[in-house]
Amino acid sequence: MVQKIKSYFLNLSKTHQIIYLRPMKNLLSVLLVISCFFSCKESPNSMVSVSGSDWQFVDYSHPAPDNILLWNNATVPGSIQKDLLNLGQIPDPFKLNNEDSIQWVSERDWAYKKEFDVSSEILTKQNHYLKFEGLDTYASIKLNDSLIGSTENAFRIFEFDVSKIIKEHNTLEIVFTSPEGIERAKEADLNYTLPESPRVFTRKPQFQYGWDWGPTIKTIGVWRDVSLVSYDKVRLQESFIETVSISEEKASLNAHLTVDCIKKGMYDIWVENLTTGETHKKRVELDPSTTTYILPLEIKEPKLWWTHNLGKPNLYEYRIQLRQDQQVLDFKKSKVGIRTIELVTEKDSIGESFYFKLNGKPVYMKGANYIPQNIFLADVTPKQRIKLLDDAVAANMNMLRVWGGGVYEDDLFYDLCDEKGILIWQDFMFACAMYPGDEDFLANVKAEAIDNVKRLRQHPSIALYCGNNENSEGWHRWGWQADKTEAQKEEIWTSYQAVFNELLPKVVDSLSPSISYWESSPKYGRGDKRYQFEGDAHDWWVWHDGYPFEHFEEEVPRFMSEFGFQSFPSYEAIKYFTAQDSIDLDHPSFATHQKHARGFQLIKEYMARDFPVPTNDEDYVYVSQLLQAYGIRKGIRAHRAAKPYNMGTLYWQLNDCWPVVSWSSIDGLGNWKALHYKARRAFKNRLIVPFEENNILKIKVVDDSPKLLTDDLFVVFHDMNGTILHQTETKSVSTFNEKNEVVYEVDLSNIYFDRTSTFAKVYFGDTHALHYFVSPKDLKLSAQNITTEIQKVDDGYEIKLSATTLQKDVFLFSEEKGHFSDNFFDLLPNSEKTIHFETDANDLKEIHLKTLNGIQENFYQ
Repeated sequence: MVQKIKSYFLNLSKTHQIIYLRPMKNLLSVLLVISCFFSCKESPNSMVSVSGSDWQFVDYSHPAPDNILLWNNATVPGSIQKDLLNLGQIPDPFKLNNEDSIQWVSERDWAYKKEFDVSSEILTKQNHYLKFEGLDTYASIKLNDSLIGSTENAFRIFEFDVSKIIKEHNTLEIVFTSPEGIERAKEADLNYTLPESPRVFTRKPQFQYGWDWGPTIKTIGVWRDVSLVSYDKVRLQESFIETVSISEEKASLNAHLTVDCIKKGMYDIWVENLTTGETHKKRVELDPSTTTYILPLEIKEPKLWWTHNLGKPNLYEYRIQLRQDQQVLDFKKSKVGIRTIELVTEKDSIGESFYFKLNGKPVYMKGANYIPQNIFLADVTPKQRIKLLDDAVAANMNMLRVWGGGVYEDDLFYDLCDEKGILIWQDFMFACAMYPGDEDFLANVKAEAIDNVKRLRQHPSIALYCGNNENSEGWHRWGWQADKTEAQKEEIWTSYQAVFNELLPKVVDSLSPSISYWESSPKYGRGDKRYQFEGDAHDWWVWHDGYPFEHFEEEVPRFMSEFGFQSFPSYEAIKYFTAQDSIDLDHPSFATHQKHARGFQLIKEYMARDFPVPTNDEDYVYVSQLLQAYGIRKGIRAHRAAKPYNMGTLYWQLNDCWPVVSWSSIDGLGNWKALHYKARRAFKNRLIVPFEENNILKIKVVDDSPKLLTDDLFVVFHDMNGTILHQTETKSVSTFNEKNEVVYEVDLSNIYFDRTSTFAKVYFGDTHALHYFVSPKDLKLSAQNITTEIQKVDDGYEIKLSATTLQKDVFLFSEEKGHFSDNFFDLLPNSEKTIHFETDANDLKEIHLKTLNGIQENFYQ
C-alpha cells in the first residue's frame, strides 16, 4: 500500500480531501501519507490539486525556429508576466519605468502545460471533473489532446467533465489568446465606440487596463487553483445555510443543499453544529432528477454577529455530510453568522435616506474603498491578507467597499472579514464605462453573477451588492453621449438597463434575497443637485475640481461612499521604485508612478493653501501625507458630526496594488501613511468634534457605541508652551446615537488670545480633542526640541518622547522595516508619550523624526 501512495502527499482541506501531487522525500512524509490514506475512508469523494510550481509555459504566438515550442518553468496560480519575471526575461514592472517595456506580453498568445498522475484508487471512480477557479481570460483547454472546453471570463469558476478522458498519466494544456485582438474585433462589430472601449468587452479585472493609481498590466494566466474532482454515487456541490428568522429564544435556519446524484438511493444528511455540538439528521431519497434539498435547523438563544466596534462577530461552524451505510461520501464546512442586514432608503423631508441596519439597529459605517492588493493577483499571500484586514480593524473601520474595477476577492478575504467583524459593500465588477448588452455578453455576465453570489452569500460580512462604479454618473455627466446619435444612445442605455436594472438584481434576489441590491455608486453624480440629499455620493469637488477642504464641511451627503486626496507613499516605497537610496522627486520613474495627469500640480496647490511648501524632497513627502490626512480628516469629522443625516463615510482608498503616488492610506509596501493613523483616531466610536461658527466654538460629541455616556465637558486654552490662558466652566454632557446637536458652546469674543499661537483642548471624561484656530501654515510653532529615549523590548523597541513646547505632527521613521504603534501625532507641551516600534531588527541604529515645527522653521529661515 505504501508503494502505491508513495508519490502523493495527502492533506485535508476544510471542504474536501485534497491530494497534492508531490514526491515523498522522507519517511515522515510517507507515514503522514499512510495516516491520511486511512482517514480518506471517511470521504471517498476527492479533489486532487493540479496547481503547483511544476507547470510549464511557452510563447504560443512566437515559437522558436522550425516551429519548436520552447517550454519554460511556470507556477500556478500565477501569470505569464510573473513567470517571465521569475526567469529574468522581463524587468520588474514595479521599478523605474519598466512598466512600459512589458506591454508586449499581453499582445501575444501563451500556453501552459502540466503532466500529472492520478492514482488507480481515484481512477476507479465514475465521475471526474477538472475545476478551474480562475482563468485569465480567453482560454481553450485540452486534456490528453482532447479539447474539453473554452473560457472567456476571469471571474467565473469552470468545471469540465473529463470522465472519459482521464487516465493514470495525463497532460493538461491551456492556450490563452491575447485579449487585445478579440477586443478590437468586438469593437469593430459596433457602429459606435462604447465609452472606455475596448476593455469593456473582456470580463477580466478592469484596473489592469490602467487607472489613475495603477499600472497597465493586462495579466494572462491561471490565477486561481486547478483541481480534479472525482466521485462515485453522489456529490455535495453546494451548501448554503440561510437565516430565516431570529428571536432571543431561537434562530430558525434552512440548510440549502445542491446535490449531484448519480445513483438513486436512500442517503443520510447530517448537519452538525460544531459550535454547539448539536446534530440534525435527515434520511432522504436522492434522485438524479432532483438537485436541491432543504433541511430546517435552529439555534437556541443565538449569539448574533456584530461588527467589531459594536459587539462580537459571533460565528457558528457547521459541517454538512452526505452518508450512506455509515460511510461519509462527501462533506462541506462553513461558518454561519446569525444577523440581519438591511439597506434603508426612505423618502423624507430632505430627500431619501441611505443607511444600514444591522440586527435591527442603525449602524454608522466607517471605512474605505478596497482595491486588489497586487496587480499580480496570485501573489497576495494569506499573511498579507491578514495584515491588511488587521490594519482596517486597527483603524476602527467597520465597512470596506470592494470596488468594481478589481475582483471578487478570494474566500480567505471574506472569511477574515467574517471573523474580524467587517461589513463588505460588494460591487459587481464593472467600473467607469458603458458595457455591451448583446446576448452572449449578458449570458456571460449572468453566469459570473451566479457563481459569485453563490460563493459569497454565506458570509455575514456581505452587506450590499452594487451593480457598478460610476457608470451611470459617467453616462449622464462625463460627456460620453456627445458623439452619439439618438439611436446609439438608446441602444447603449438599453444595454446598461439590461445588466444593472434587470439581470443583476434578479440574480441577487433569487440567490441572496436578504441582501439589498444598489444599481450604481453613486446614485447621482456631483453635477446633480440631488447628490447631497439622496442615496450615496462620490464627492470629487475636492481634488478633481480644486475645491478647498472646507467644502467637505459645507456639503455633507447622506452617505459618502467615495472621497479622497493623493499623497506620496513612504520613503521605503519611493526608494524601492526609484532604485536609489535617497528621495529625489525629479527622478524619471515618477513619470510612471504618478498616474494622475495633474497629480503633482494639485498636491502643490493644496499644500500652499494650508501648509508650508518645503523645498527639501524628503520634507515634501512628509508634508504631502499631512496634507492628505488633514483634508480627509475634515471630511470624516464633518460626516460623523452630521449623524444621523449622514450615516457613512468611506474614503478613497485603503490600499495600493503597487508602490505609487496615490489616494491610499496604506502604501503598496504595506506602510501606514499619516492618513491611516489619523483615520484611526477619527473613526473611534466616541469622537469630539469642535468647530467654529460666527466666532463661537461649538462642540459635538458623536458616539457610535451602544451605551449612552454622561460625563463632564470643559475646554482649556493653552499657548504653545502649555501655559493655561483660559478655562471654561464644566458642563454635564451626554453622548448621542440618534441626535445631531451642539452640546457645548464657547463665545470666543469674550476670550483674548492669539489665534496663531493658541490651541484648545476639549475634555470629555477620559476623551479629549485638540482644536487649532488657524491652518497649519499659520501656526506660530516653537522650534523642534524633542527628547527621545529608546529601549529594547521583546518584539521591538519602546521610544519615549517628551518636549517642553507643542510639537505638531510628530513623524517617526527608521531604516529598519517595522510598524509604529502611533505616528503623525501632536506631542503636547510638558508631556511624555511612549511609542512601540514593532520590528524584527535586533540592532536599531537610529530612529529619525520630523515635525511640522522643524519644517516651518526651515521654511521661514
